[in-house]
Amino acid sequence: MEKKKETNIEVKKRNRNRVFRYICETGTVSNPDISFATQMSLPTVTQITKELMGQGLVEESGEFQSTGGRRAKALSVAANAKQAIGLDITKNHVSMLLSNLTGEIVNYVRIYKPYALGDDYCREVNEELEHFLEESRAVRDKILGIGISFPGIIDLEKEMIADSHILGVEAAPFDSISRFFSYPCYFLNDANAGAYAEGIKSEDRNRFFYLSLSNTVGGAVYRNGSLEQGINFRCGEVGHMTIVPDGKACYCGKYGCLDAYCSAKCLTDGRVEDFFERLKQGEQKAVCLWEEYTSYLAIAVNNLHMVLDCDVVLGGYIGSCMGGFIQDIREKVSGRNTFAEDGSFIRTCRHKTGAAALGAAFDVIERFIEQV
Repeated sequence: MEKKKETNIEVKKRNRNRVFRYICETGTVSNPDISFATQMSLPTVTQITKELMGQGLVEESGEFQSTGGRRAKALSVAANAKQAIGLDITKNHVSMLLSNLTGEIVNYVRIYKPYALGDDYCREVNEELEHFLEESRAVRDKILGIGISFPGIIDLEKEMIADSHILGVEAAPFDSISRFFSYPCYFLNDANAGAYAEGIKSEDRNRFFYLSLSNTVGGAVYRNGSLEQGINFRCGEVGHMTIVPDGKACYCGKYGCLDAYCSAKCLTDGRVEDFFERLKQGEQKAVCLWEEYTSYLAIAVNNLHMVLDCDVVLGGYIGSCMGGFIQDIREKVSGRNTFAEDGSFIRTCRHKTGAAALGAAFDVIERFIEQV
């Protein structure tokens, strides 16, 4: 079948999007830089950046050093032209984040708010959000929307939260939640959100597996700026892969799931930071728990690497605190690796606080960039 030819309007939109995305990803650039990188003519690029400046999305930020002729104008994204909200809903807390167009965090807060089924919970979260936006001095007409990170299976085709064992949610349409908020809402799985935060602004945008270790265990496959979803939107749900046949009971009703061995509650019922402080001090109980925890974690990480042959990023509450102990994990994984790798493919997450909320906000920003 012959490919449909693009109209002039479609070509102009695609070129405008390419230019704007390049500026967003590069930081400070000149028109000649953009022309060279995109292989578009300088007059075309100059016209597009002029239009983007007219829309208030790009601004001049000085001049580059002269290389013999006129000094080129330095262009960058108008960071405060737009803002995005990220919400991360968990069993016991809600994280709220406000980001500008470059992904810089304007404000962040995490509040104790146990999840409850029903309209009252959504109304109360919206009230908390409105208060947060007031404190953040958010400019309401600049807000693009709300990215909502949720622990469960997010069915983007049917537009519903298909299943969340941990929160007791099943087949909940997106609009059963979004109707309580004043801005467009976009939903994504919590591990996917964490992976998005990890990858979208990284210089290495290739491929990695994001292993989310929090109150529950989840994961996401990130590749070339996007997330693998899977046929049933369950890609990365490693918390429920069997790690010990007929082992410990999992909250999902099955036995031997990774979640039963590597969730945060396997280490502590309190603050994760406090556990790692005790571990640093060599407290015997903490050391024993850590040895057992990492023995199962090493099996999971090695299995993931064998299947996917990519880096594994440890995120979530636990992963964000593992930095000082990463070599211990690498050695345990290497001991199980058939190819005697040194474990350097394992690293901890870049964002130690609010990663899922930040990833949810990034999702909103990316949607906007796609439409420019």
